[in-house]
Amino acid sequence: MNVVIIAMNCIYDAILNLLDWAIQKAGSMNFVSSRPESKLRKFVLGQKAGAYSLAGRSGSRKVLWVHASSFGEFNIARPLIVKLKEDYGYYIVMTFFSPTGYEAVRKMSKDASRVDEVLYLPLDTPKRSREFIEALRPERCLFMVSEIWINYLRQLKRRRIPAYLVSAKISRKSAAVRWYGAPFREALKCFSKIMVLDAASEASLRGKGLDNVLMSGDPLFDNALSVAETSYSNRIIEAFCSGADVFIAGSVSDRKDLRLVSFLANAHRDRKFIFVPHAVSEEILNEMIASVDGVCMLYSECSEDTDFSGVQVLVIDFLGALSRIYRFCRYAYVGGGFTPYLHSVIEATVYGLPVAFGPEIDRKHTPQELVNLGIGCVVRSEKELDAWFRSLKDNEKELERIKSVAADYAKRNSGATEQVVRLIMER
Repeated sequence: MNVVIIAMNCIYDAILNLLDWAIQKAGSMNFVSSRPESKLRKFVLGQKAGAYSLAGRSGSRKVLWVHASSFGEFNIARPLIVKLKEDYGYYIVMTFFSPTGYEAVRKMSKDASRVDEVLYLPLDTPKRSREFIEALRPERCLFMVSEIWINYLRQLKRRRIPAYLVSAKISRKSAAVRWYGAPFREALKCFSKIMVLDAASEASLRGKGLDNVLMSGDPLFDNALSVAETSYSNRIIEAFCSGADVFIAGSVSDRKDLRLVSFLANAHRDRKFIFVPHAVSEEILNEMIASVDGVCMLYSECSEDTDFSGVQVLVIDFLGALSRIYRFCRYAYVGGGFTPYLHSVIEATVYGLPVAFGPEIDRKHTPQELVNLGIGCVVRSEKELDAWFRSLKDNEKELERIKSVAADYAKRNSGATEQVVRLIMER
């Protein structure tokens, strides 16, 4: 390891140690106690709890540690978790940094998630990473998509614990290929295998001297298809959607997303809309309600007997059901595309929905494929979203084409779970 990498690692450790100190200090001061629903407060308190001290309950069982940044990445991991648990008897420990992912999986039954423990992952300091792995003693580890944590990977390599990066896409903005990325490239060498989604990612990493890279499919297709093929009934949503072509805005993440979809709802009062926020809080729900001109109701305000005849917008104020709710709708917008973290477009695609999303799609492979197939559309403004929707609104021929192409696309990309599990379990 050359002097530059050593120096950059020291800077990385210093920043995280300082952040860890600030979090512990903030936790002791009951930080942001006036906003109990804030993500920052939840993250601080999760870190303050010291998740490493909660681990290690598995006894003599084989532990599979799976880390994801969010609930969306958990959905990529879920079919792998199911198969590895059923076929190999692993005790599954799932970690998150995201309060949304942590809370969503904690609320799921073990039969649904197949996860034995859900924890916040301590910060990637040398001390925290060592303590966590010593307590957990995993046999294998999966990191999802772009989770590259230098000290955790060093600790795993030092202990000869196999680690795998799954469904990775290395864009031109990825730290691993930037001028300052040498420490991250060194960390990538700690993975037993890096499973990327496209040839460009493979070529990019191999061009940086990494030889533990191979292409594999995306297990998210298997998860989304499994959800779509599983029966789901919700009488409130069914009553709202009855006889209507409904537009769903899924994982609305920020004010830019909300501005676009509320503009669309206000411009098309003859259509019904479902808004599903990525995170639920009183502030977010109030903003959604205030943004639309038509009658808007929260799901929690409704019952099976609610008269929806004059209601234009239904806001879903609970988490975890978006991938199932898409089945009731005809058109979709997926949020997060004005940040680097566009949410899953596959979950809408498996139902044959045309889907629009913001322009930040470098981190994911599927959105560009959907654009190329004429299933998806990148929108940058209210005007562009409105133009896209008008081209589809009453165009039954195009909607049927999209439905057929989407079904074929999802089918062609299914089956990745078997391939990835085989690669994980190879010695």
